[in-house]
Amino acid sequence: MFVTDSVSVFAEGTFEEQIQELVEYAVRGRPDDERASVLQALKNIVGIEGEEKPAEIDIDHRRSALQLVLDNTKGVGQGTEQEIEGFFNLLFSHLFTLWPDSSPEISQHVASLLSTLSASPSEQSSVKYRVLSNLFNATPRTSTLRPPIYTTLLELAASNGQLDLVPFSKPDLERWLKEWSVSDEEKSRFLKFIVDILVQSGRPETAYEYRLLYVQSLPPSSELRQSAAVDAIAAALRQPTVFDFEPLCKLEAVIAAKDHELFPLLQIFLDGGPPELKTWADNNVTVLDAYDLDRSELEQKIRLLALSSLAFDYIGRDLSYSQISSTLQVSPSEVEKWTIDVIRAGLVSGKLSQATQTLHVVRSSARKFEREQWEALEKRLLAWKTGLASVIEVVANAQRCGSTGDVAEAIKGEQGAQVESTA
Repeated sequence: MFVTDSVSVFAEGTFEEQIQELVEYAVRGRPDDERASVLQALKNIVGIEGEEKPAEIDIDHRRSALQLVLDNTKGVGQGTEQEIEGFFNLLFSHLFTLWPDSSPEISQHVASLLSTLSASPSEQSSVKYRVLSNLFNATPRTSTLRPPIYTTLLELAASNGQLDLVPFSKPDLERWLKEWSVSDEEKSRFLKFIVDILVQSGRPETAYEYRLLYVQSLPPSSELRQSAAVDAIAAALRQPTVFDFEPLCKLEAVIAAKDHELFPLLQIFLDGGPPELKTWADNNVTVLDAYDLDRSELEQKIRLLALSSLAFDYIGRDLSYSQISSTLQVSPSEVEKWTIDVIRAGLVSGKLSQATQTLHVVRSSARKFEREQWEALEKRLLAWKTGLASVIEVVANAQRCGSTGDVAEAIKGEQGAQVESTA
């Protein structure tokens, strides 16, 4: 949420004095006769400066007075940014004091204010972001008013190309969805809005994270469930930076779409390689076109994933260029390029050796982590544990003999044996 210090310049004085200053600000810059008419209407409601009025204005008259302010709030007004923010802060304060946040009246008033702020001149965008943020923070955490307020804030920022000025995070959004007293359907609509606004703002990678939340939020009975799942599959395949397909494949809506024409392609990216992709792509050209999938980009992505999977089996060992060439179905001269690409993508860490034509693998990401991957990890841990115990024993023996050189040689020899044992 946009962080700012709330500034109130109208907070002092009685209710009548505060309302009068709000009205005077709202009508600032209007013709004299119009200003006089509005101020007279306020006097008729609450009585100002010597006019007869009750010792304490009842709530109905207070609501009527604030309604007058609301009716005359046609924009952000003619004032400094400090005055604008202060005006709306006090207006919000009286609004939530005079009506329960769950009342239909306050929903109507907030909707009107949101429309007014959205329609105000775009050059005042920064203060409007603060005003809307203050309104969001002024509402109770569970309020049904929060989704439309935040939606307006994001729409406004996106329309001005300033979405960076309204930072938000996935944890924040997940927490808000749990707090808001709105239906599951409304929560799904809000998530879909987040996805759409991010895509429209040129942030498809970030939108993908929220797309998964959106798909997960849809119940089995929803007519939108399958289309949302298919859209998520296509987005994952389309994005060059999405390599982890396991969270997507675990969604119930995606599993339920197993008969869809795009699902076999998703399976290839989960555990297949270049040969499987070639076969599928040759037979499904129309499917690629229908979902705006570029074959060359898919081939690049599957090669990176295939190399990552291959390297996972060689952690702590040397992987030959010839094996990489065979797995990726590329010429030996292209191996180094692909290896550098997979390292840049963060899927593999290692060191290339032109002399030995190998990649020494330090770390690699598994495309999926199931029984086979757990067994491989267990095997490596046991080998390292055994090797470490042997090193400790060798060091102890060498220390008893009092030879530092023997200790170094023993460790070096044991490390070599340990690497061999992980093969």
